[in-house]
Amino acid sequence: MNRVITVLQVLGGLEVGGAESRVMDITRNLNQSKVRYAFLVHDKGPDYYEKEAEELGCAVYRVPRFCFFNYFAYVRAMKKFFAEQTDIDIVQGHITSSAAIYLPIAKKSGVKVTIAHARSAGVDPGMKGFLTRLLRRHLGKKCDQMWACSTEAAIAVYGRKTFEQKQVTIIHNAINVDQFKSTALNCSAGEEIRRKYGLENRFVVGHVGRFHYAKNHEFLIGVFAQILQQKENAVLLLVGEGSRMNEMKELTKELGIEQQVIFAGRQTKPSDYYHAMDLLVFPSRYEGLPGTIVEAQAAGLPCLVSDRVTKDVGVTELVEYESLDSSAKVWAEKGIALALKTARKKATGDLIAPELILRKEDFDVTMQVKRLEQLYQSLMP
Repeated sequence: MNRVITVLQVLGGLEVGGAESRVMDITRNLNQSKVRYAFLVHDKGPDYYEKEAEELGCAVYRVPRFCFFNYFAYVRAMKKFFAEQTDIDIVQGHITSSAAIYLPIAKKSGVKVTIAHARSAGVDPGMKGFLTRLLRRHLGKKCDQMWACSTEAAIAVYGRKTFEQKQVTIIHNAINVDQFKSTALNCSAGEEIRRKYGLENRFVVGHVGRFHYAKNHEFLIGVFAQILQQKENAVLLLVGEGSRMNEMKELTKELGIEQQVIFAGRQTKPSDYYHAMDLLVFPSRYEGLPGTIVEAQAAGLPCLVSDRVTKDVGVTELVEYESLDSSAKVWAEKGIALALKTARKKATGDLIAPELILRKEDFDVTMQVKRLEQLYQSLMP
């Protein structure tokens, strides 16, 4: 094909988030003489990445957020949108809760290829989670292509049988490895973060992620309380925002550790914060493939990760897994041991360069984008 392929990315918004950040990394590296992205988002905006997306030549469109009770209004909005936007070749839907609605509409409106892209291996508790599972139950039959960020995400969304029959394409959540790897500049930025928060000579336990049920911050804080009993100079550095942040602040007060916990809020350059940490603790209840763990590995940061998180992401010796059924004390002891082991390997030069492994395992966006361009071209009739 000689003409440019237009791929519509369907997302909740363009704020700083896992899927959004990964899609923007790809957007920045696309050969726009081959592939051009456009965005369909479900919020009022303007969003953090929106201006940059438009500067990169991407159109940004909006439809109302799907809330189950507005089913018919959502269908009308999607029909109207695809009737008006006739230059879209491929639709790549990252919102799988409603993809079974908008992907068939796109196909019927003349879109050549529809892709469902699973990015999570779990759902929220309660009725919302039940309805999400119900809506995406037969998603694989309502799209042309099934993509997922990990083995677990593929099984959770499309079913084990579909995955085992090799009907799902795995596209890892790739990052710009060079942006996060240990360099003199990045290490200096990490030292500046330590000075900013008064963390010199402290054992910094960190976490990067929104305050959401999936991230399990209450268990993380419990683990830190146990670490604090063994290392009095420990401090917990939490990067992110979310609906449960105030609840977690109250929890630190109840445990009497609020002076040792820093709520840093949303940060647009997390690489600086990884280089300020000694250990990343990531006890998620479920994930698709967390970009945080990919970024942390690129930064050379040891990561203690929940056994509910896909093993697809643990590609370097920096990652160790622990069961969520284990006690907070077990997590604390294992985390401290992992941090000490990693520090020794760095000091002796025995740590294998994580960026080399990440590139080999398809986690570098500059390499992955070439694969995506070829995939898009191969899908076109």
